[in-house]
Amino acid sequence: MPPRETFHDLPVYTLSEITKSIASVIGKNYSKAYYIKAEILKLNYYPYSGHCYPELVEKENGKVKAQLRGIIWATQFRNINNRFISITGEPLKEDVSILCLATVEYNGQYGLNLQIQDIEPIYTLGEMAKNRMEVIERLKKEKIFSLNKEKKLPLVPQKIAVISVETSKGYHDFALTLKENQWNYLFQCTLFPSILQGDKALISIPHQLAEVAKRKLEFDCVVIVRGGGGDIGMSCYDDYRLAAAVATCPLPVITGIGHSTNETISDMVAFVNKITPTEVAYFLIQIFHNFSVQVDNCKEKVVKNVKQLLKEKEFYFSKIHQQLMMIIGNNNHRKEKESAQISQRIQNNVLNYLLKHHNALQQMQMKIELLHPDNILKRGYSITLKDGKALRSSDEVSAGEEIINKLYCGEVVSVVK
Repeated sequence: MPPRETFHDLPVYTLSEITKSIASVIGKNYSKAYYIKAEILKLNYYPYSGHCYPELVEKENGKVKAQLRGIIWATQFRNINNRFISITGEPLKEDVSILCLATVEYNGQYGLNLQIQDIEPIYTLGEMAKNRMEVIERLKKEKIFSLNKEKKLPLVPQKIAVISVETSKGYHDFALTLKENQWNYLFQCTLFPSILQGDKALISIPHQLAEVAKRKLEFDCVVIVRGGGGDIGMSCYDDYRLAAAVATCPLPVITGIGHSTNETISDMVAFVNKITPTEVAYFLIQIFHNFSVQVDNCKEKVVKNVKQLLKEKEFYFSKIHQQLMMIIGNNNHRKEKESAQISQRIQNNVLNYLLKHHNALQQMQMKIELLHPDNILKRGYSITLKDGKALRSSDEVSAGEEIINKLYCGEVVSVVK
């Protein structure tokens, strides 16, 4: 064996000799598998090979404290992912905390990594539950958890902003149920297309809610609907960003996202939540129908009262007619002048009665015209509106909010200071 090369009387080693030495040291000191908790920063899954090379990190106060690459071979990844979905309802993905069973490996070509043999989904489920509670507490601390529930739906919500996907079965079911309601109530739906599951929904749905907010005077409420397909990708609805966007929406938000097991945080903060898009449609139809029934009842009462009034007046005039005929019959031998006077007196009484009620109706009409908002505005008054509703007190508006002063000719938009 040739003598080892030296430099300044010190031995010179090749890189492979150093890496073999490191591998030997690590192999001796890390000879078994360890349970390691970490967060998946990047998944790095390659569908073609089926292998996964996650970047694992440990964070402290939002900063990376430690980082190491993991390796999950194709067969193991498939088994781990399927089990993960069956227990958590989500596939293995980025930005989740995991507890993995792994061995520490060192390779001269690829460096140090963790050979992941298994991942415990129960641990991740517990972390998800913990994060969920933290989001709820944060929303309550910021006093926005119940904000959307305090909104009010119009008596007849017809103009609806829909956040969904045009090709979604859920959106199709929702729109069809509204259109084919048995009473032929008319609804105006405007679609705001959005991704409805996974991490991309965290950007897409809040963006569309913001777009709706810009046009809030055009709509009565917002509906978020999605089709079935299981619970995979639903964790986005427990995310603070999405839940906060729903909670702070200036219009009532109704959710129908097909989540049949647990109520998401977005469902909790929404004005109303229903399990399916079809149930959302039925909810809106029922509100419409409740109002329609009240109108029909009022109409029936008006018709009934008018008929009763006509019947009473018919009886009254019938009596007058009978009396007239009796007077005429009993006074055949009286003077024609007396008969004419009595007849004229009866006619005058009838005319006076009709004139009295005619004048009363005219006075009521004049009062109604004087009280019409346009006539009030003509006299220099204005109406202050917030979210399309008239303000009656300064307590109903806060600094920074937008109000509209409606004048007889045009309107003025202001911001409260």
